[in-house]
Amino acid sequence: MRLEVTRRAELAVQAVATLSPRDTRLKAPELGEALDATPGFVAQVVGPLVKAGWVRSTPGPSGGYSLTDAAAGASVLDVIEAVDGPTATGRCVAQDRACATGDTCALHDAWTQARTTLTSTLAATPAVPVHLRGAG
Repeated sequence: MRLEVTRRAELAVQAVATLSPRDTRLKAPELGEALDATPGFVAQVVGPLVKAGWVRSTPGPSGGYSLTDAAAGASVLDVIEAVDGPTATGRCVAQDRACATGDTCALHDAWTQARTTLTSTLAATPAVPVHLRGAG
């Protein structure tokens, strides 16, 4: 059983916070420096955020990455799932099989409760820090 957030997802959450407030624009090397990541890895991290509509990628000498208005509505769970995919996989946490509600493993109830608490907390946590939302 693994309960972890990937490095890409962690950096994506940090990238959204780093690009706050909305009028912040950083080029890949600047964002990479802020995240302690290479510009190439920054592109992998920010790509799903651009696709989700939370980050704008503007090419050219005066371009860079910046948040869109839509980012204000994104939760930490939204960002994690945009990068890593859905957290609910339908797989049993203890056995290598689909989770069958009629034939559950010994961890089913506890895992379901823990997962619900974790995802609810992440879904209730804004990706853009509340104190930075009003700028821009």
